[in-house]
Amino acid sequence: MLKGIYKAASGMIPRVKQQEITANNIANASTAGYKKDSIFLQELNAARRASLPRKSDWEQPMIDQVYTDYSQGTFERTGNSLDVAINGEGFFILESPEGEGRIYTRNGSFSTDLDGFLVNSEGFHVLGDGGPIEIGNGAVTVSETGDVLADDNQVGRIQVVEFADKSVLAKKGTSGFAADDGIEPTLSANYTVRQGFLERANINVVKEMVRMIITLRNYETGSKAIQMQNDSLNVLFNQVGRTRM
Repeated sequence: MLKGIYKAASGMIPRVKQQEITANNIANASTAGYKKDSIFLQELNAARRASLPRKSDWEQPMIDQVYTDYSQGTFERTGNSLDVAINGEGFFILESPEGEGRIYTRNGSFSTDLDGFLVNSEGFHVLGDGGPIEIGNGAVTVSETGDVLADDNQVGRIQVVEFADKSVLAKKGTSGFAADDGIEPTLSANYTVRQGFLERANINVVKEMVRMIITLRNYETGSKAIQMQNDSLNVLFNQVGRTRM
């Protein structure tokens, strides 16, 4: 019975993590460019369990790997000339003004800073072919290829890059990603830039809420299994005590 209790508990632990991930997805459903996370759960077979270190003889190790879904979200028309979205593969490149590194994002909600540079909400510069894009106070037009014109004068081209293996990316903030050290992206070829649009999070809120309910039910099932086995142990110990008396 003790083995059964630990096995039920081992199945409950990753459900907590799964619930946290689902809740975070729902919380970011309105965040432009957000990519949802999911968790892969797998109970290991006997051979693989034997090769892993365990804290207890009754422990049932499980794989609970988190992965990100990079599929494209839907587009929402905003009418803002500084909002842009990538239709296809790729990421915008953002660079910290202090040179603290680069962030890759699908969130094209941009504005201008006091110096007239194109920036995101955190003040990171949007990089073009020649570095940060300075547009000043002119009327901005962005072509499908990413060419940026201010008052009909080209001031840069928004860089769009991609990674052959997206597993090298780690989430940074709500809609950004950072690449592993030494990993450089390549210029994307299969994309168009849409001005006046934002890419919404690739989340179906209804599906996420259903997943949350299912996870909760699975957790409750494990909790009830532990309670039932605990009650059985209480009965067993009480009977043993009475028999000896």
